[in-house]
Amino acid sequence: MNAVAVLLVLVDCATLVAVSLHRELGWVWGGAVAAAVLTIRGSWRLYRRRLWLSWLQDLPRSAASTALAFALLAGIGLVGGAAQQDVAAVQWAMITFALVIEPVRWFVFAFGRWCRRRFDRCDRTIIVGAGEVGVNLARTMLEHPEFGLRPVAFADSGPDPDRQPPVLEIVDGDLADAIVRLRAGTVVLAFSHTRDSPLVDAAITAHRLGCSTLVVPRMFELHPDGPGIERLRSYPLMRLGTAPTSRPTWWIKRAADLLLAAVALVVLSPVIGLCALAVLVESGRPLFFRQVRVGMDDRTFVLYKIRSVRQSGEDDSQVKWSVEGDSRVGPVGRFLRRTSIDELPQLWNVLRGDMCVVGPRPERPGFVREFSAIHELYWARHRVPTGLTGLAQVHGLRGDTSIADRSRYDNYYIANWSLWLDLRILLMTAGELCWRRNR
Repeated sequence: MNAVAVLLVLVDCATLVAVSLHRELGWVWGGAVAAAVLTIRGSWRLYRRRLWLSWLQDLPRSAASTALAFALLAGIGLVGGAAQQDVAAVQWAMITFALVIEPVRWFVFAFGRWCRRRFDRCDRTIIVGAGEVGVNLARTMLEHPEFGLRPVAFADSGPDPDRQPPVLEIVDGDLADAIVRLRAGTVVLAFSHTRDSPLVDAAITAHRLGCSTLVVPRMFELHPDGPGIERLRSYPLMRLGTAPTSRPTWWIKRAADLLLAAVALVVLSPVIGLCALAVLVESGRPLFFRQVRVGMDDRTFVLYKIRSVRQSGEDDSQVKWSVEGDSRVGPVGRFLRRTSIDELPQLWNVLRGDMCVVGPRPERPGFVREFSAIHELYWARHRVPTGLTGLAQVHGLRGDTSIADRSRYDNYYIANWSLWLDLRILLMTAGELCWRRNR
């Protein structure tokens, strides 16, 4: 969230406090008004990060969100049987808020544009693509700093010599290194001399390093404004979502993971103990299986499972793929695998922070290197922590199944992550375990 977005939140809060005190709403109705207004305006993305600081452009959305909050509060008051004077006070408070906040927002936008021009309060920006579009974007950023972007480099084989580009550094190598070295906060993907595949890699690299990522859409001359579309003068720029791990809701996910893993370990400890005893009777020690896996940002960790494969003289688990019908798997092991009980000790990995409950499944280092060399964007699935279950697994991609399909599902999960998507995957996992679907 940038400074203008923070200011918009603060002026809304200050105006709500002033209106509540002026209308003597009391703490109950004052809190209800503040909660309704801030929640609705936040969900309508009035506090979003933005390039174009235009009050007129934002006015319809702001007015509509205030009107919705007015209608919601009036409806609650009437249905809840509140006193008539209280409902009237809330209504007048909302009208006062609407009349006061719009001039204040106009001032915030004007102040933001002035600060960007006067104090160079702009994001350092790398433009991927030095063709006609990229060169024009760089020139526009330099001529109009009020949009909050300052170009510092082109990431391409070289600018178009016919366009007389601004004098910027040319990055013809590692984009991640350039982002760190130049302290870039934004990456703009324009049309490049390269194929689309390297552009996708560039977008994922920027996403992984926490940069804001803006994309010039194909046929941009015909592209309409809409959610997620920014404007840099006449150029539409599609803003890609931020990395899931940088969002406030990720902390909710982590807290839920800790709670769920702790409770599940306590409740299921008798089950884990009985299964470990069955393994001991069938094939002796060790009871648990430890294996190195690759997690977020390619960091390795030790994963724990109840052993389901009989130990041989040589440990080949890091290089050999266990498939259906493996002779090393006995009756107990088959039961553990079929019910996924062998994976319950991974709840300890969740508590340790190695994994999440939901995320891409972790793989062994040797296979990660092999699959990354063969399958496009397999490496990109390590942008988030790995998980006990994932979108690929609930769609039947377990064991000896398509790695390319798994990679696509995992990258889809990261691009579309939300708490609701995690809950859906958990419900689908429960359904698969109960009815043995996709097995």
